[in-house]
Amino acid sequence: MSGNVFTAVKVSEHVYWVGAIDWGIRDFHGYATRRGSTYNAYLIIADKITLVDTVRAPFKQEMLARISSLLDPRDISCIISNHAELDHSGCLPDIVGMIRPERVYASTVGARVLKEHFRFETDITAVKNGESISLGNMEVACLETRMLHWPDSMFSYLAEDHILFSQDAFGMHLASSERFDDEIDPAVLVCEAATYYANILLPYSPQVLKLLDQMPGLGLKIDLVAPDHGPVWRRGFDEIKDYYRRWALQKPQKKAVVVYATMWHSTDLMARALAEGLTRSGITVKVMPMEVHHRSDIAFELLDAGALVVGSPTLNNSVFPSMADVLTYLKGLRPQNLIGAAFGSYGWSGEAVKQLESYLSEMKIQLVGESIRAKHVPDADILDLCCDLGSKIGEELSKRIE
Repeated sequence: MSGNVFTAVKVSEHVYWVGAIDWGIRDFHGYATRRGSTYNAYLIIADKITLVDTVRAPFKQEMLARISSLLDPRDISCIISNHAELDHSGCLPDIVGMIRPERVYASTVGARVLKEHFRFETDITAVKNGESISLGNMEVACLETRMLHWPDSMFSYLAEDHILFSQDAFGMHLASSERFDDEIDPAVLVCEAATYYANILLPYSPQVLKLLDQMPGLGLKIDLVAPDHGPVWRRGFDEIKDYYRRWALQKPQKKAVVVYATMWHSTDLMARALAEGLTRSGITVKVMPMEVHHRSDIAFELLDAGALVVGSPTLNNSVFPSMADVLTYLKGLRPQNLIGAAFGSYGWSGEAVKQLESYLSEMKIQLVGESIRAKHVPDADILDLCCDLGSKIGEELSKRIE
């Protein structure tokens, strides 16, 4: 691929975006990426030309072409790896072998993780929290952000341009020809940032709150935030910080998510009756049959919910597979401050509802009322019970919020 096909995009006086756009990716380790993604890498034009992160291995040539639109890649003196996950380090060994930089920098944990991933012969220079990297006429300060969202994660900051390289924090999976937040529909930005938070960062909400509390005390003037996925923030960073705080606090809202699977529509009838009861009690309801929804859609809707209600038929003495899938996924994301309930239909054994209760219990979701089981097709009495249970959940949720 010739070097003039892809070009770098100027981000600030000394920084260029030299990443890659993945228009086709639709799954990111279990998270549906319906709008694709970007793998962002940044080039700092300093005395010691420095590359901040790289890209996923198949996109190496695109990154090199963008760098080549500015300079010979072999002129790069330093590489800073803010995050060792393979969508940001996948082509790092090839790049190191090609340009032979003076130094490759990573956090103390990152240096070890990169060695474990790639068995590097090249030494990785570990940077401690608060240390700076000299680029000759500029310096990059480094801040460890462990478990946001890997143990190796760190931020780096170029004071001369007031730019924070935030690796996966404040990012989103969004392929676009636009490189800055103020060039993109704000509704799309919030939706994709929330989806990213719900599916990637939610388990690390305590660390997010700690970081947000720390940032004012760091004394950093931040005009631009350059994450490893999605657009560079040059206008809306204060707003996205506010959203991050709201999402991290996980304060329950008057919203319930009803998630279920169905075989012959008996569980579907129960879900609809439950939703009606929730609605009557003044609760916003999102009804999500797993036949048409992805697990990451459920995580997104739970981000501002106060209740999770789950239903399943019994199949081979077990919960339906799609419900086992989504509940295993949600359990790993560790949502907080939810109440819930379980329901389902069965033909002869009926174990699924108890198994749903166990999932909710493991997720520390407080059960409201008694679970409801319907043998074969739910009759009018069962549907009335479902509606009443929905009302009871709604009343309990309203009390908690008031």
